[in-house]
Amino acid sequence: MANKKTIFITGGAGYVGTRLVPVLLKKKFKVIVFDTMYFGCFLKKNKNLKIIKGDIRDQNKLKKCIKNVDILLHLACISNDASYFLNKKLSKTINMDAFEPLVKISKNNGVKRFIYASTSSVYGISKKKNITENHPLLPLTLYNKYKGKCEPLLFKHTSKNFEGVVFRPATVFGYSPRMRLDLTVNILTNFAYHKKFIKVFGGEQLRPNLHILDYCRVVLKLIHAPSNKIVNQIFNVGYANLKVIKIAEMVKENFKKNKIFNEEIKIIKEYS
Repeated sequence: MANKKTIFITGGAGYVGTRLVPVLLKKKFKVIVFDTMYFGCFLKKNKNLKIIKGDIRDQNKLKKCIKNVDILLHLACISNDASYFLNKKLSKTINMDAFEPLVKISKNNGVKRFIYASTSSVYGISKKKNITENHPLLPLTLYNKYKGKCEPLLFKHTSKNFEGVVFRPATVFGYSPRMRLDLTVNILTNFAYHKKFIKVFGGEQLRPNLHILDYCRVVLKLIHAPSNKIVNQIFNVGYANLKVIKIAEMVKENFKKNKIFNEEIKIIKEYS
């Protein structure tokens, strides 16, 4: 697909969106960000950027705002398990109930391609070494369950003129102006920098990871990909699947290599 297209991003002022939007603007796209701004907005002004404060549950507002849009990227969600526990009803209305109406509005308003950011957590825990997109979905939490349930709802509405594609990113890490410190690599790095030690609970847990800029590159690929390569397809997106203790050791080594502190970072293992 050619450049100079308009991309509408739900949740575009969040952790990933705050890094992604500048990448898209640099590539000469026009970008519309639709976000509740629960955590503020750290996006810089740009002539090709329009920022709308809105809730994806507000269908009337979505109908008014999704106009002359080529691609819709759906990032908006309550994005971790802890938030679900705080308010399950609120989380369900945002992550599940609002999804299909958004898809229908996008289709009816002429959006050509709908890209949905699901999660690799939909697989739950598996003993298989390699998890492909055909692996059964065995979500362990409501967050993962609703993420997975939205995927077929998109494909139910796709057509020749309304393309849909899903990607399942691993746990994202890396710097963003709208920082998240509840993600594995970010947690460990934050500990190392502020405490000069890394606390690891257990450590044998495996965590697949994805750098935030690699996430942005994947989105660009899904934007530009030929229709026959991605329509109604699901793609796993991740890099290294590492034990948490290994990640902690890599963080420690990086601090040492870059001589961030004179003293060595200690790793403290705890067990419940």
